[in-house]
Amino acid sequence: MEKIVEQGLLYDFYGELLTAHQRKIYEDVVLNDLSPSEIAKEQGISRQGVHDLIKRCDKILEEYEAKLQLVAKFMKIREMAARIERLADQCARTKDMTLIGQIRKLSGEITSTL
Repeated sequence: MEKIVEQGLLYDFYGELLTAHQRKIYEDVVLNDLSPSEIAKEQGISRQGVHDLIKRCDKILEEYEAKLQLVAKFMKIREMAARIERLADQCARTKDMTLIGQIRKLSGEITSTL
């Protein structure tokens, strides 16, 4: 998985567990695509301080994922939902509308719980 996508997912799941200061700086780097220099100037800290904070936040978020596995579960469920959709498309060709309806309902339930 691409690093920025992984960071975004980890932040989506565990970002609220960071301090307000960590969240602000992490959001600026990962979500708002600001450079460490821009953030350092805005926050009144060194560029190296921003870099260190991002590394620390990455480590914290990765440790939460190692323990809780929420992102991994999310990705697995998302793939299962995609497989169900593919099965539904196959069933559509056979015109088994009862099966198609059940598959689509299950897929919708999985997706809505994410």
